[in-house]
Amino acid sequence: MPFDEGSLTGTLTSESTWPDGDFRNNYFTRETLPPTLERVDRLKPIVPEGMDLPELALRFILEHPAVSTTILGMRRPRHVERNAAASDGVKLPPRLHDALKQHRWDRPVNPSP
Repeated sequence: MPFDEGSLTGTLTSESTWPDGDFRNNYFTRETLPPTLERVDRLKPIVPEGMDLPELALRFILEHPAVSTTILGMRRPRHVERNAAASDGVKLPPRLHDALKQHRWDRPVNPSP
């Protein structure tokens, strides 16, 4: 889940909702969505100029030595193009990579309904 089910796309808000039966209703609950959004907001200031949050998240994951590929949900052709472009092998600056490691967290797991 390189984009954490959408939170690292930067498009979720405290008002985000999903259709009945969508798994995100269990993933992002009243208890888990606010701290998720707070963590995403803390990441935004370190996104380099000319890059957006999804690209940063994807580049960070692809740099891990144990990762050779990742599967992303993409709904639009432009998503496919942008995500493919992030696999160009260009590394994040070491200081940025280290800064991102400081944002790691273990998300509380919601029991299935």
